[in-house]
Amino acid sequence: MPQLFLLANLVIMVSYAAIMVSIVVPVHRARQLGSNKLATATAMIFFSCAVGHGLHAVMAWQMLRTLDDLHGHGEPGWSSASAVWDACTAAVGIYYWSLRRGYGVLLQKGAIYVDPWGQWRLNEADARERAARDLAEAHQATLATIVEDSADAIIGLTPDGTITAWNGGAERIFGWAAAEVLALPAAVLAGSEGTAQQADMLARMRAGEGSFSYEGRRLRKDGSTVDVAFTVTPVTDPGGTVIGVSVIARDVSAEKEAAERQRAIQERSDQAKRMESLGNLAGGVAHDFNNILAIIANYTDFVIEETRELPHVQADLAHVRTAVDRATSLTRQLLTFTRGDAVQLRDVDLNASIAEVQAVLQRTIGEHITLIGVPAPEPVSVRADPGQVHQILLNLAINARDAMPDGGTLVLEANVAALDGDELNMQPPLPAGTYARLLVSDTGEGMAPDTAARIFEPFFTTKPRGRGTGLGLATVYGIVAEAGGSINVYSELGVGTTFRIYLPISAATGAAPAATRGESPPHGDGQTVLVVEDEVPLARIITRILTDGGYRVRTAGDGAEGLRVFQEHGCDLLLTDVIMPEMTGPKLAELARRERPELPVLFMSGYSNGLLGTTHVIDDGIAFIEKPFTSGDLLHKVAATLHMTSVMDDR
Repeated sequence: MPQLFLLANLVIMVSYAAIMVSIVVPVHRARQLGSNKLATATAMIFFSCAVGHGLHAVMAWQMLRTLDDLHGHGEPGWSSASAVWDACTAAVGIYYWSLRRGYGVLLQKGAIYVDPWGQWRLNEADARERAARDLAEAHQATLATIVEDSADAIIGLTPDGTITAWNGGAERIFGWAAAEVLALPAAVLAGSEGTAQQADMLARMRAGEGSFSYEGRRLRKDGSTVDVAFTVTPVTDPGGTVIGVSVIARDVSAEKEAAERQRAIQERSDQAKRMESLGNLAGGVAHDFNNILAIIANYTDFVIEETRELPHVQADLAHVRTAVDRATSLTRQLLTFTRGDAVQLRDVDLNASIAEVQAVLQRTIGEHITLIGVPAPEPVSVRADPGQVHQILLNLAINARDAMPDGGTLVLEANVAALDGDELNMQPPLPAGTYARLLVSDTGEGMAPDTAARIFEPFFTTKPRGRGTGLGLATVYGIVAEAGGSINVYSELGVGTTFRIYLPISAATGAAPAATRGESPPHGDGQTVLVVEDEVPLARIITRILTDGGYRVRTAGDGAEGLRVFQEHGCDLLLTDVIMPEMTGPKLAELARRERPELPVLFMSGYSNGLLGTTHVIDDGIAFIEKPFTSGDLLHKVAATLHMTSVMDDR
């Protein structure tokens, strides 16, 4: 038995010592001997146990050696030492358990010490957990800030429409503070026209419909209305039951205004294009019509000259000539509408123009209409043809008179106005700047919007058949546009109409001297005139006029024939139509002047010189006569062209 006791204590001692070493070595390497009290205390217990069992082994060894002295003098010493050591071991055990109780458990179940890698992972996991928690809190704070500061209104509602959430955007759009609307029904925002729409939205949400969008008009706190685009989304619990409604509302009033302005600008642009197309059509009609009128007018003049002894024939021809003059005036208005009428530009004082037109109207407009002229405080000059300025005022005044059959007030006014370039209903559009302005206002019947939109179209008229050509306002439009200006009309049924004409201001003043002409044209001295005209009847008339006026005449039906005649026979003056098939008049003149650079050339056309100049068919300053012309007009122009050429040759 002593041998077994010795062996057992040795095994236990070694085991305890090994356990102690397995605890101390890693704890020491981790440098935790001073900090990891629980591990140190555990190592001390196993060290104490190992020492204790070592003492027991020594005692057993001594017992084997001194079997005879088992109760000798050595036993009490070793026995007391063993007892004292066992008491120390018990104290360490108590200390250990107090630490373990305080720790609860070691870092992990069954762990004795904390290894560095495990501690790092635990610290890293703890740090990640704290970072995730901090990030979630920061995200929630950021989201709350975004929601609160959003320009859109973000509103929470219960399924029955009670307001439960209200952000800063809602306060800015609707004017209500959160404290004022929370717990109120959303109907406070709907007004009379939005109540049904709002009720339908809530019903759809309660029925389980998903997110959808719509637009509506809502009320602000001050009673004004606002156009709003809504996006509504149901809020559901885990079971899918709708427990609320999320509403995102955006103020689209500015967007709608911008869209409306863009639509108006597009309509204005389309109107300008339509007017341009109509102008081109009118110009073509006027060209052909002028050729016909030239034939009628001149043959009528021939017959008048030859029938002076027949008064009744003369009276009939006078009516024909009057009709021709009216038709000529009509075509001139058409050409004015196309922005192509030949004009004499000069600086025109609008105050003087108003005074002159007012003087004319005072005698003709009728006593039932009160005529008022309001000049500008300071002289206002524009670069325009004075006759056309008078025509603008007279045409508008006559229309105003016709709109006031029972009497009223007509005001002619001049002033200066500043435009920002974004004005609506300006025909054509004008850039920003300061302009002279003419206003013609009446208190007449006014016009409906659809009528006002068409008044500048040629041949459109609201007057009874036979009382209007439909070219008065088209002519006004053409004059204003040609002068670089614009016109605006405002009218209300039963209230009246105001026309505003904007023209570029001219800094200079003064009028150009008027051209003078003798009573009868000078007689030709037998000069040869080559007439190139594709309208055969008109060519015959021109030949007759020039022959009677003392000139020799050669004719050609087109440009190519005219060039051959010129090359074979020459001429003193080339009189050619501008627009001809295959070869135009300017091209013919160019080819002829290659052979004779000083050749005088006189162009004629049913188009006006201004229109041909804007299309670059002929250059400014070239001798030109506009159809229809009289014999006197033609002879004066031919003589002036020949005289100008001779003067240039003398120089």
